[in-house]
Amino acid sequence: MLKYLNYSLLFLALFLMACNNPNASSNQDAEEGEKEGMAEFSEDKEFQEAHEEPVTTTFNGKGQMISFPTSDGKESEAYVIAPQHSTNKVLFVIHEWWGLNDHIKREAETLFDSLGDVMVMALDLYDGKVATTREKAGEYMQSASPERSRSIIQGAMGQAGSAAKIATIGWCFGGGWSLKASIMAGNQGAGCVLYYGMPVESAADLGPLEADVLGIFAAKDEWITPKVVDDFKTMCKTANKKLTVYSYDADHAFANPSSPRYVEQDAKDANAKALEFLRKKL
Repeated sequence: MLKYLNYSLLFLALFLMACNNPNASSNQDAEEGEKEGMAEFSEDKEFQEAHEEPVTTTFNGKGQMISFPTSDGKESEAYVIAPQHSTNKVLFVIHEWWGLNDHIKREAETLFDSLGDVMVMALDLYDGKVATTREKAGEYMQSASPERSRSIIQGAMGQAGSAAKIATIGWCFGGGWSLKASIMAGNQGAGCVLYYGMPVESAADLGPLEADVLGIFAAKDEWITPKVVDDFKTMCKTANKKLTVYSYDADHAFANPSSPRYVEQDAKDANAKALEFLRKKL
C-alpha cells in the first residue's frame, strides 16, 4: 500500500510541476525553432566538410566599419563603401556562415566598383564573431538569433534612410537572409540575389516582398536541393512574386573561390548575371 502511495505522490508532484510551468513545452519548441534557414544544417558533419576553411589573408580595403543602432536597442556594425556624393541606392551584402570576414569585404568592394553610384553595406549578423574553423562556423550560425538578425537588418534600413532603394545579396547562410532582408524592405526593395540559400517556408512569408528575386542554385547541392528550389518556384508563383532561377551543374558553394567545389566558369557566369540584375534594379 505504501508503495502505491509513493507512486501516487510522485505522479502528483510531477503534475503540479507541469502546471506551475505551462511554458515548458513551448519554451522547448521555441529553442528548436531558433534553427532558422541554413542554421538547421549547423551540426551536419557533411555540411561542415563541404566548406573549406578560409585562408587567412591581409586585407586593406577602402571601406570602413561603422556602428549604427538596431531596433532592439543595441548596436551593430557594417563594412561600408560609399560614393563621394550622396546616393539613395543601397546594397546590403550578407555574409556566409563564416561571418563578416575579408572574403566578404572583398566581394563588397568588387560590387561597389562594378555598380558605381551605390552605397554598399556588408552587414554583420554575428556581432563581430568571425569563424576560422568549420566547428566555430557551425556554432556561430546556430547561435545567430533570428530576432537579433532582423533587428540588425532593421537598423541597417534605418541607416540607409526611408527614401533609399535597397537591394540585397548573400551566399549560403547569407542567401537566405538576403531574401528575408528584401521581404523586410517592403516597397523599398529594389532587387534580391540569393546564392544557394534556404528560402522562406511558405508563400505567405513572401507577402511583403516587392523586389524581384534572382536565385542562383547548384543542381548537386545536397542541402538546397532541386526539390527545395522547385518548392520555392511554386511559392513565388502562388504569391505572384517574380523569381528568375539559374541552376548550375555544380555543388553547394560553387561560386566561392576559396572552396574546393569552386567552378570558375559557372561562378563567372553566375556573378555576371547577378551583376547585370543589380545594375538594372539599382
